[in-house]
Amino acid sequence: MKKRVVKGFLLMGTMIVLGSCGINSNLMLKTDKDYAFADVDSLNETKTEYRIDRNDILQMRFFTNEGFKILDIVTSENNAQNQLFNPNNSLNYVIQNDSLVSLPVLGKVNLVGMTIREAEIYLEEQYASIYVDPFVQLSVSNRRVIVFPGNGGDAQVLYLANNNVTLLEAIALAGGVAERGRANKIKLIRKSEDGKRQVFKIDLSTIEGLEYADLIVQANDYIYVEPDPELGREILGEVAPVVSLVSSAAVIVAIILQP
Repeated sequence: MKKRVVKGFLLMGTMIVLGSCGINSNLMLKTDKDYAFADVDSLNETKTEYRIDRNDILQMRFFTNEGFKILDIVTSENNAQNQLFNPNNSLNYVIQNDSLVSLPVLGKVNLVGMTIREAEIYLEEQYASIYVDPFVQLSVSNRRVIVFPGNGGDAQVLYLANNNVTLLEAIALAGGVAERGRANKIKLIRKSEDGKRQVFKIDLSTIEGLEYADLIVQANDYIYVEPDPELGREILGEVAPVVSLVSSAAVIVAIILQP
């Protein structure tokens, strides 16, 4: 009888070990200790402008005569004309998966890979054969970054209303570094011009980290604050129900074995 009881406890111990396999399973984007991170100093040296990509949503404002109507609105007495040429009115155009966007009069054009200014100049040149001194203003309305503040799988998608959002500002907009977050292990994951992702490791735990706190984030960046594994707390959470079950079983067994 006693041997069966011992075997039962061994079985329960095995269950505890196997049950603990889910500990820290929500951690993402892990890297080995000898992982070769990209040179973070190169981020300060290169001020890469955002380039239009597939699935971007473009806002376009279009005027003739080098934008004269933008200023003419203030003095014009024709309310209907004011509404038509109001610079606050803009239309949205989506870059499709085939890299083409359908624009008025021009039809389908390819703007993927161009900076905003390059695309504006290109469209002004295309419209110049139809309109007098065209003036084009473009912006990308769905530029965003994804921030993991340090709670494992928790994340926020932040839309970039401005072109100069810094790394520290993006983390602040996501609620700051979480309680479990490790400020000395922040991964900035950015797509390079060849389409591959580069991983930069940034330390914001000291005042010297301000050198990198003002880095300008780019659309489609991933900012991952590595969380503290908290092994003790998670193991306790996994084991506590089993320990309670074992304790109850031990009481029952003790009662049964009483002479």
